[in-house]
This record gives sequence, C-alpha cells and structure tokens, in this order.
Amino acid sequence: MRYTLYIRTAFVMLIGFWMGEAQECGRPQMLNRIVGGSSASEGAWPWQVDIQTDGEGHVCGGTIISENWVLSAAHCFPNPNDISSYMVYAGRHLLNSWNADETSHRVRRVVVPLGYTHPQLGQDIALVELATAVQWSDRIQPICLPYANVEFSSDMRCMITGWGNIRDGVALQGVGALQQVQVPIIDSKICQDMFLINPTENIDIRPDMMCAGFQEGGKDSCQGDSGGPLVCQISDGSWVQAGIVSFGLGCAKPNRPGVYAKVSSFTSFIQNTVGGVQLKSASSHIWADRVMVLIRTLLLLVLVQLLR
Repeated sequence: MRYTLYIRTAFVMLIGFWMGEAQECGRPQMLNRIVGGSSASEGAWPWQVDIQTDGEGHVCGGTIISENWVLSAAHCFPNPNDISSYMVYAGRHLLNSWNADETSHRVRRVVVPLGYTHPQLGQDIALVELATAVQWSDRIQPICLPYANVEFSSDMRCMITGWGNIRDGVALQGVGALQQVQVPIIDSKICQDMFLINPTENIDIRPDMMCAGFQEGGKDSCQGDSGGPLVCQISDGSWVQAGIVSFGLGCAKPNRPGVYAKVSSFTSFIQNTVGGVQLKSASSHIWADRVMVLIRTLLLLVLVQLLR
C-alpha cells in the first residue's frame, strides 16, 4: 500500500514537473526601423522590448528570455553600473502611441562580459535583469535561444525587428509601429570579404559575430535597432534568436551588411547568469532534444504501468 502511495506521489510530481515548465518560447500567440522593411502585425514578435532612458527616450531594443531577464547589446549600456534612468517596455507595438497590453519595468542590474570595450571588438551582449517580472500573455512571450556554438546556415532567411531609423538619420515616423524585415544569413568569410572591398574601414568579423543582409544593400537594421533580435524560424515552427543587432557601417549600403553578436557564442555566459533559459538547435532535431523526449515518454509509460 505504501509502495503504491509512493509511486502515485512520484507520478503526480512528474506530471507537475512537465506542466510547470517555463513558458514555451519562440511561438507568437497572435496569428493574424529597420531599412526596407514594413510594419509588423500587433503581437507578431511578443519577445521584443523597447529600452528607453529618462533623457533620450528610445535607445535600444531587446528580447525577453525569462520572466526577469532581457537580452540586449552591451553598447546600449555605456555604464552598466549606472542604470537608474533606464526603463524597459514589454508588450509594446507603437513607439509613439498608447499600447493596451504594455507593461513597464525598471532595471535591477546589467551584466556584460568581462573585458567588453567596443562593438567592433566583440562581446557585444548585455543581460538585463528587470526589477519586476513580466507577466506572460499573448503579447509578452520569451524567445528561444540556441545551444552553444550552433551555426545558422548561410542564406537562411531570418527576421530583424525594431523601432530604429528607417534610413540613415531618418527616425521612424508617426505612431512608430514596430518594423520588421527579412534578410539572409551571410557566411562569415564572405562577409569579411565584403568589408575588405574598402580596406580603410578595417572591420574584423570575429568568431562571436555573424552577418546578415544583402550584398546589394537595401534592407538592414539601423541606428536605434541596437540590442534587438535577429531571429530565425526552425523546423518545429518556433523562433530562435541567432543574433543581437550590434553595428554596421551606415545602413543598408552595398557590401556593408549588418553585424550581429552571435548568441550561440554566449550560451554559457547566459546560462551561468540567468539559468532556466530554453535552448534549441538551428534545426530542432539534435540528439539532445530527441533523447529527452524519449526519456520522458518511457518514464511516463513505466509509471502508468506501476499504477495499474
């Protein structure tokens, strides 16, 4: 009798473990600047946040990775120890108008890699801890992150989102709806060769960077999109953040694609700081995912048999 009670307790705990997992990442619930892009549908990118300061207004974008943490770029926080003026807005669609589902959050702390100095020297990532947790809703959801050292294949079409300039020096107009644009991933060597066309600019594409855009230009992230996401949809339908908008030479110019911090280079840094983030591969079919599903299924079957 006691043995059966133990088994039933274990069964309930296991079901509770499955049911109590973190909010599913990378799946917008709403089915309904960016240079060369278009306005996003409301709720299409529920992990996107707007980062503002009391003095400047909008300064950067970011993404929700857990209830208390946002992923952004280190250069968005010139002094990570002075964060009193920052405000993070979740559930926002319109930059310059009212948003019914918006919530605002002060910043508790900002963590950047030790040794970060400049976007062009790499390590351009920031983990932003919110003073108050976000509440999950249709308009506020987390993005999935990649396993360590995952590579997103060249020519894979991914999306950039943000409220940055729509051209060099031209701010987003009107109510300022969140912008989106699709761009292909560019092989790092090819990207490096593009920048070498004008060697006086001396850009070094480092291992923790990645590039996306078109050789002919025309579509790109721009000033104000910094810290925002480059996200790619994988085979299970969820979206994974491949990059963080870091820097570029102008906006949408030929042979000058956008450069992004490669998120998979910082998986350990993120896990060690945040914990509990949801990781996926570029295809969602790596052995770790499949083995975990198999183990869970077998355990559930064994417990069902023992309870009979």
